[in-house]
Amino acid sequence: MASFGFKKAIIAVLAAAVIAPSGYFAGTGLLADGREIIFATTTSTQDTGLLDVLVPIFQKQTGYFVKVIAVGSGQAMALGERGEADVLLVHSPDAEKKFVDGGFGVNRRIVMHNDFVILGPAADPAKIRGLKSASLAFKSIARSNALFMSRGDRSGTHVKELKLWQESGAGPEKGKWYQETGLGMGHTLNVSSEKQAYTISDRSTYLSLKKNLQLSVLLEGDPALFNVYHIIEVNPDKWKSVNAEGARAFSNFFVSRDTQKIIGDFGREKFGTPLFYPDAVK
Repeated sequence: MASFGFKKAIIAVLAAAVIAPSGYFAGTGLLADGREIIFATTTSTQDTGLLDVLVPIFQKQTGYFVKVIAVGSGQAMALGERGEADVLLVHSPDAEKKFVDGGFGVNRRIVMHNDFVILGPAADPAKIRGLKSASLAFKSIARSNALFMSRGDRSGTHVKELKLWQESGAGPEKGKWYQETGLGMGHTLNVSSEKQAYTISDRSTYLSLKKNLQLSVLLEGDPALFNVYHIIEVNPDKWKSVNAEGARAFSNFFVSRDTQKIIGDFGREKFGTPLFYPDAVK
């Protein structure tokens, strides 16, 4: 990540760089005219394939090159705080507000939403199927000591999970029944499936990988499981190396009417429902 993302180091290199005929700075692999955008986003946008559709369209329209870093929302914002990204797409509202209030981000705009679901083995040893409350489901999982896999990575999904544990009053207590993968959503789903464990996931990533998983949706529809995504430009007043023009162009692209339509249609044909619901254009 640091080889392409750590902009302080890049500035020192550029000062002595010789521009190659291709338009790149020799030895850096970076575009010579500031046309590269460092985009830090969540694993859900990567794992679902949404970025595979949107990024090439943006690049073709604008001539920018987008370098995608797919991590948890917490890690994405940490990159922004260090000036190692230009623009973020994240889904951890409380942390986002703190990020912007701290002066690290500007122009936070809503893009889309989906929801979280609680998954588990079809046998449902904790008997959460049919419950209406996610926090009650978590309490039942803890009481039964049923295996639960957490991402444990400060992602938006992990933050949501911890909030539900707090509301349940049940822990979580670290032990054999509660384990952390430290991995993204797709990998955590695979581990949960292999171990026949409970977990929480955004619905979109689950649907994208469902055919290879032995997991069932056991609880859904609780308003507490609402999951909203915002795009935030990293503050160029905080980090002069930020590609502010590129970040604004990319942010505008995500909230444009054409892109919002693509988001609203994405996944509909394959899954019978969109994987994300656009919110920027009403």
